Amino acid sequence: MSTTTSPTSTASTRRSTRESTQMTLDQIGRPLSDLTFCVVDLETTGGSAAGGSMITEVGAVKVRGGEVLGEFQTLVNPRGGIPAFIAVLTGITDSMVASAPSIESVLPAFLEFAEGCVLVAHNAPFDVGFLKHFAAEQQRAWPAFEVVDTARLARRVITRDDAPNCKLGSLARAFGSTTTPNHRALSDARATVDVLHGLMERLGGLGVHTLEELQTFSAKVSAAQRRKRHLAEALPHAPGVYLFRDERDRVLYVGTSRDLRTRVRSYFTASETRSRIGEMVAIAARVSAVECATTLEAEVRELRLIASHEPPYNRRSRRPDKVCWIKLTDEVWPRLSVVRTVRDDAGKGADYLGPFRSRRTAEACLAALHETFPVRQCGGRMPRRPDRTACALAEMGRCLSPCDGSVEVADYALLVADLRDALLHRPDDVVAAVGRRMAALSERQRFEEARLHRDRLAAFVRAASRTQRLSALTRCPELVAARREDDGRWSVHVVRHGRLAGAGRIPREAHAGDWVSDLRASCETVLPGPGPTPAATAEESEKVLRWLEQPGVRLVAVEGEWSCPVRGAGGRLALFDAVETSRRDLVPFDERRSLPVVERPTR
Repeated sequence: MSTTTSPTSTASTRRSTRESTQMTLDQIGRPLSDLTFCVVDLETTGGSAAGGSMITEVGAVKVRGGEVLGEFQTLVNPRGGIPAFIAVLTGITDSMVASAPSIESVLPAFLEFAEGCVLVAHNAPFDVGFLKHFAAEQQRAWPAFEVVDTARLARRVITRDDAPNCKLGSLARAFGSTTTPNHRALSDARATVDVLHGLMERLGGLGVHTLEELQTFSAKVSAAQRRKRHLAEALPHAPGVYLFRDERDRVLYVGTSRDLRTRVRSYFTASETRSRIGEMVAIAARVSAVECATTLEAEVRELRLIASHEPPYNRRSRRPDKVCWIKLTDEVWPRLSVVRTVRDDAGKGADYLGPFRSRRTAEACLAALHETFPVRQCGGRMPRRPDRTACALAEMGRCLSPCDGSVEVADYALLVADLRDALLHRPDDVVAAVGRRMAALSERQRFEEARLHRDRLAAFVRAASRTQRLSALTRCPELVAARREDDGRWSVHVVRHGRLAGAGRIPREAHAGDWVSDLRASCETVLPGPGPTPAATAEESEKVLRWLEQPGVRLVAVEGEWSCPVRGAGGRLALFDAVETSRRDLVPFDERRSLPVVERPTR
């Protein structure tokens, strides 16, 4: 094994300098000229390490700022014969590797040589895949190398006018490499160094100057878009919401990210397959941001900003008011109808199911309910003693026919009570009735009709589950919950009637109880309105619910009761391959301590 490196003192000085400045570089994007690259190439006995192929040679070159810092080269004993065609291709024979070290001693030496570098290889999945395979075989932890693939990069930059293909030999000639690739590891690694430098020089003219830009570069992004990357420079490395604006300051697009600056920069360097977003970036004049304490706060603010500004390049959540509900009316002879708004009669006799994102889904759900409960389907209010003529539905037995006096008010009220119970508490009657109908149709091989009834039932169960879960949260005047994040700090959210009223992260030095009390006192005042979503959109309340249902969330305080019916619609969702809605225990937060109490096992 032979290794040539610069003096130890120089290497250690460079390493310590790099480590001392690494945090700053991460914040601003790491310039390519400041990074150390380890360009590696392998020769093997075949194409698959998992299939039994072995490494026969390792070659690597360490470079920084265009200067070669060291080289690594060694043959490797493959513990078996080298196939004849491989020996002809590489010139490496069995006799040459007979006395060479094994991969068990070569791999640790290479990893030490490459420590702290960005790995570079031509067709990196092949070379890195072999190295990772033998690291795993030796039960050796694989370092968290960042990897650059010159073959992949070349395919984004090189045209047919530059080279006939993106093979290493063709690229070496195109960039005037001083080393000709010859299927020997060190020679190929040296040639790859020249290709890497040639690609960097080419990309520098396109505005790519950092590792982050190099890794996300795509030829699909125009030069005009790349020139706008300065729009991200003033943004923080923090979670929040970003807003692309045009020259008239009109909001074009709203998005959210855990790292605002990194995400916005990607619009000017990364491959953006959505043509509409590419068009948006082309006309954007500036980017503003709203920094948020937590990712949930960012997601909620994004929804509110989209609803407020209605950006032309956001397709979802632009019109949260464009939903519909199924209403059980408050009158002498109640009926079901599809409505666009929730009125203040909610909770005063009228009940609402939803919201539905489309009228078609609402009507499918309505059909399942009418299949089960023969309430009247005619429109308009009806007097206590109607004197109309029975309709066709009454003649078919699908309506109790209050219009001609066929049913008493009290008997009709009992039917409506069962319907209300199905909407708010138990879907069993609807599931049983539609299930019997599906079974009868299937026995007669009328499968298309059975499928239609199945879809109607699924629409009802999902809507009932959604309404029950939303109502359980939104009827709580206040709910406070906390969760330990990856950095060890606690994020806290205050939810009032399903609306996010406040969010923050407890400082490490703060007293948890006092800090949470101050947060609650400074939160938004929320006055509830009618219906299952009285203070926020259903989408916002559902985002809050998903956060509350995450593992590790602790309840700090609850005003009111947060509970769902035991035999509610959520238990039926498994019938339709929907998400599991099982509840979990959330352990109370001990305000006398700086940390929550130990979590009990979930149910």
